[in-house]
Amino acid sequence: MTTPIMIPAWVDGTLQPVEKLAAHQRGLRHLAISVFAMDGDRTLLQQRAAGKYHTPGLWANACCTHPHWGEEMVDAAPRRLREELGITLPLTPRGQVEYRSDVGNGLIEHELVSVFIADTSETHLVPEPNPDEVQATRWISLDALKADVHANPSHYTPWLAIYLDQFADQIFSEAA
Repeated sequence: MTTPIMIPAWVDGTLQPVEKLAAHQRGLRHLAISVFAMDGDRTLLQQRAAGKYHTPGLWANACCTHPHWGEEMVDAAPRRLREELGITLPLTPRGQVEYRSDVGNGLIEHELVSVFIADTSETHLVPEPNPDEVQATRWISLDALKADVHANPSHYTPWLAIYLDQFADQIFSEAA
């Protein structure tokens, strides 16, 4: 039997360890991380594996995760980038964003997200996706991504659409 992953979530106003699935079932506000791998104006997308317990098969940014209870954000982000895509890159923080979204099957993402950017322009990045996490990757320009998310929202995770709609300036501006 696998030990459940405990993530930091607010319960009765206090940050406490909560099992990851329970945090989503209860819609608890919790800590999360999103990484965007950028090559100029192109971003790396991952298609979530079919076995994921929410939003399987949908396209998302390079990497998303939750820190484990007691784990620092700056440690969790590169850990998960390695686990999901088999890559190691320096990360630049872009601040925090918060969103709440229904992700299907009675699950709610209510996340306070630390966002990181990885500049891949000098690396000739070749992802090696973990098939338990990622079924495909692709590069796409931000303009093409915004247009496709608008035209085909059911192909993308709710959080990616929210990031592009509400937080694009914070996440993608050079001065951020």
